[in-house]
Amino acid sequence: MTQVAPDKLAALKEKAAEARRLIVEAVNHAKAGHLGGPLSVTDILVALYFDVARIDPKRPHWEDRDRIILSKGHSAIGLYAVMALRGYMPVEETLTFDAINSRLQGHPDMTKLPGLDASTGSLGQGLSVGLGYALGARLRKKDFHTWVILGDGEIQEGQIWEAAFVADRYHLDNLTAILDFNKLQQFGWLATPPGSVRAMHPSGTNPGDKFAAFGWHVLECDGHDVDALIATLRAAKAHKGEPTAVIAHTVKGKGVSYMEHDYNWHSKVMTEAEYRTALSDIAATVGK
Repeated sequence: MTQVAPDKLAALKEKAAEARRLIVEAVNHAKAGHLGGPLSVTDILVALYFDVARIDPKRPHWEDRDRIILSKGHSAIGLYAVMALRGYMPVEETLTFDAINSRLQGHPDMTKLPGLDASTGSLGQGLSVGLGYALGARLRKKDFHTWVILGDGEIQEGQIWEAAFVADRYHLDNLTAILDFNKLQQFGWLATPPGSVRAMHPSGTNPGDKFAAFGWHVLECDGHDVDALIATLRAAKAHKGEPTAVIAHTVKGKGVSYMEHDYNWHSKVMTEAEYRTALSDIAATVGK
């Protein structure tokens, strides 16, 4: 069932394309930063910031706002781009990304930029922070929801599963983990023969099964289908009795032809020709 009116859905898709353009422009300007992960998580961020999450850019410290934590903090430029489009900062500020004294550092710093709910980048810690927000909300009888966006390389960290265990222990249905499951990580996956690399995540592994084993409610969706994302995230927010994990199937480098499914674009500087191609590819996605 369609969750979003056609005109709004078209607008959200345009926001996602605009965010991807800002990501590419900012990383090209800085000559540093990550590309693959920010491009894969863009639609998830657009669905949260423009529809599902209860937020107000004019009141970034509003006590009753939903909390949004980008645990995979190295994808910060994706977060900044979407926050800028949502009105948390001037869009032009995205070009200060990773510059000295900029509010937009390579990893999110909540002491510098209003609207951030956690300083992240040391992988594996964001779910614990989200757990604390969710427990705090229950103790204070607040009804805000906490959203934690994870990377699939990041969930190899043991602290993720310690937090998952505790969230189930307290039946924290006000907590949702969203896995940006692009099935890649920085250096790919080792394969046979020794020394060779498999680009994609080892077949036969489903992180949703692991979350379910820890007592979580699990949902899956196409992480680039904004309508499906919104439906799934709304269902996660409405679910009662246990925390929810959303496995969002995504493509690393989404929207740029030569970056898609290529772990080498986890973090890499574009040549001028590659930059122009990236902008052209993203522009071609508008209206689709």
